Amino acid sequence: MNKILIIEDDRTLCAELSNLLEKSGYAVECIRDFSNAYMQMEASDADLILLDISLPGENGEALLQKYRKVKETPVIMLTSRTEDMDQVLSMSYGADDYITKPYNPTILLLRISAVLKRTAKTVQTEMYRDIRVSFLKGSLARGGQEQILTKNEMIIFQVLFDRQGEIVSRDDLMTALWDNEEYINDNALSVNISRLRGKLAELGAPDAIETRKKQGYVLK
Repeated sequence: MNKILIIEDDRTLCAELSNLLEKSGYAVECIRDFSNAYMQMEASDADLILLDISLPGENGEALLQKYRKVKETPVIMLTSRTEDMDQVLSMSYGADDYITKPYNPTILLLRISAVLKRTAKTVQTEMYRDIRVSFLKGSLARGGQEQILTKNEMIIFQVLFDRQGEIVSRDDLMTALWDNEEYINDNALSVNISRLRGKLAELGAPDAIETRKKQGYVLK
């Protein structure tokens, strides 16, 4: 179970985030004393940090800048501000992603999942049935056969894989693609799913993705 550290001084929002994350299967830790926020941040064994920019004392960007000198734990910045400069500074200081408040819970969970997968994929692969999935290389392999996925196909597969057995709507898949700056239309989504199905079929899993009419798709 991945652990997420929340550094957010709005207690109501912190409680809402904790509830959302715990219901989604994450362990949660919150910082409540901001007089020594950096020490708690550095000492945490969290797998990912949600860090608000506007905090009492040192702001989130200052904390991130110091933190990146000693640790590489992924950090997603949270802010109610929308200025492009906030995003530029956060990314230049080492943030892994950035989301504005009020956030969409589905998008936030997708971004958390994507960041955790992206930062973990350098040291691990995953198995789907007897197919080895390399998120670093963007490939699926079985036996001596390998299929290289396009970026869009990999994003679609990752969302389906992370929610294996659940119905994933077309809207959720489009959101994941848009979130990764891959702007495709509905027809292009169908083409990408068809190509992904074909590659899975080549590896002996022709029934991997099931279509649920008017609902979405399920990775079985």
